[in-house]
Amino acid sequence: MDDVDSAIVRELQRNARQTNRDLARAVGIAPSTCLERVRLLRDRGVLTGYHAEISLAALNRHVQAFLHVQLRPMSRDVIEGFKAYVTGLPEVLSVFVVAGGDDFLVHVAVPSVDALHSFLMDKFTGRREIVGFRSSVIYQHHRKPVIESLD
Repeated sequence: MDDVDSAIVRELQRNARQTNRDLARAVGIAPSTCLERVRLLRDRGVLTGYHAEISLAALNRHVQAFLHVQLRPMSRDVIEGFKAYVTGLPEVLSVFVVAGGDDFLVHVAVPSVDALHSFLMDKFTGRREIVGFRSSVIYQHHRKPVIESLD
């Protein structure tokens, strides 16, 4: 990626809905060049999609938490099965398979602390592969809106 590609990616992260003409103007290139550069970034897998940003509060999901989960027995089938299970739950925002004392880090958003407790009791305690879990309530979440490329 050169400086122009980096500028295109940065601008699209700020506003993916801008027109090609506005994007070209922002990065200082011709619209035809910009269109071709964006196509090449998609073809190379740098740009993988365009997403709407959602307000969790507007969806009545005021409480976020990280769930630290340990599974047993450790096997590919158990890991893949649990991953498929949790990604299918509407409360789950992200799932991370991690190394260390925990096997998974699950990011959830629910309406309340009581709803978090119910989620854990109803969705986790009955799972045989889960041998332990703990939750960390998130007080604040600050997301970096633009990811810079590392040169």
